[in-house]
Amino acid sequence: MVNQSKKTTTMQTTSASKIAVIGLGTIGQVVATNLVKNNRSVIVADRNLEKADSLAAQLGSLAQPASLSDAIKEADIVVLAVWFSAIKEIFYQYESLFQGKTVVDPSNPIAPNEKGGFDKIVGENESAGQINASLVPKGAKLAKALGTLGAASLANAANQTPESAVLFYATDDESINAEIEQLIRDNGFEPLRVGGLDESIRIEVFGDLHEFGALGKVVTLAEAKEKL
Repeated sequence: MVNQSKKTTTMQTTSASKIAVIGLGTIGQVVATNLVKNNRSVIVADRNLEKADSLAAQLGSLAQPASLSDAIKEADIVVLAVWFSAIKEIFYQYESLFQGKTVVDPSNPIAPNEKGGFDKIVGENESAGQINASLVPKGAKLAKALGTLGAASLANAANQTPESAVLFYATDDESINAEIEQLIRDNGFEPLRVGGLDESIRIEVFGDLHEFGALGKVVTLAEAKEKL
């Protein structure tokens, strides 16, 4: 009886969490769109305020545009849908505002190369998740999530039936697992935790659990569990 009561409280708290998506490139726009399609309100923010206003108008009443600082202040969960190289600057510039926030990092440590592809810009055995874990402002909790599929699959595989597609995530602090899993479900996917942030390399580009790595495709829960 006690356990059920705790579960209910957790779900109510999670469902009420305010989400901000910062950075409205391809991934940020898809995440915000998926949330609205699944009846979850979202704050959208970008350094280009017109981009935030435009996306909010397109998505309707569940989307609210805001400046970066206001978005971080208002949100419980902050999705940093920006390039890996920009995250350190955001952490530094808005450090005090991240107190008590759950930060979701979908970034991949890559940059375009001259051949039209991408190269990894950190060490072969390093991950964005571990690097950003060392930079996250004091009092904030970090999750690696929403970056295991490319933007096209993140849009097209959302709310897939009859079996949901999987999005992997990694966290060191298990107290945020429930809200991260709800965030993933509200994007239209089934969540699957791979472990702590030391496993982030597996769910980033070129990793064995990334669409643009050894996994190579969108997978269902049954298929994903075979890979773990």
